Amino acid sequence: MRWTDIQDIAIALDEAHPEVDVVNLRFTDLHAWVLALDGFDDDPARSNEKILEAIQTAWLDERG
Repeated sequence: MRWTDIQDIAIALDEAHPEVDVVNLRFTDLHAWVLALDGFDDDPARSNEKILEAIQTAWLDERG
């Protein structure tokens, strides 16, 4: 996975962290959790607030 795989990241995060309050999470935590996902292979410096917000939104949608 890469930073552009927003939906795949959201699904993987939901499976890895089902107990997390997605609305009130810190982007520093979100960034670290994405980097720790199995199959994630992208430059950590390529993320930014816009990407992290998109991941958070997709994760919220995943919880539906």
